[in-house]
Amino acid sequence: MADNHPRSATYRTTRTDGGTTVVTLLGDLDLLAVPVLCAALDHLTSGTEPDLVLDLSPVSFIDCTGLGLLCRARNRVRYRVGRLRLVTPEDDFRRLLRTTGLGDAFELYPGLPEALAGTGAPGAVA
Repeated sequence: MADNHPRSATYRTTRTDGGTTVVTLLGDLDLLAVPVLCAALDHLTSGTEPDLVLDLSPVSFIDCTGLGLLCRARNRVRYRVGRLRLVTPEDDFRRLLRTTGLGDAFELYPGLPEALAGTGAPGAVA
């Protein structure tokens, strides 16, 4: 099996905007992508009070290992008294969160500007 499946998610190098680290995830957030992403997110959430925005807009598929990765990042951020925001303009992901009982587990924003400003409807999983 190839180490890098062509459809598996990768991440665009992070950038800092006003102290917030933004990570744009690409492709599929699945079993093949999670090991690399887990290491990167663990590094980004290892400091005190991490402030992290994960842009899921370009993600085309999320499986249970991808959800587990997001929950792991959320737990690490909360333990370190930080903040994690997810950018997800798609209703499908919000529906997935509701179905799995994670509807209120994340701060959700429809776009990156709203997430960085902390405005809009965080956690609104209508």
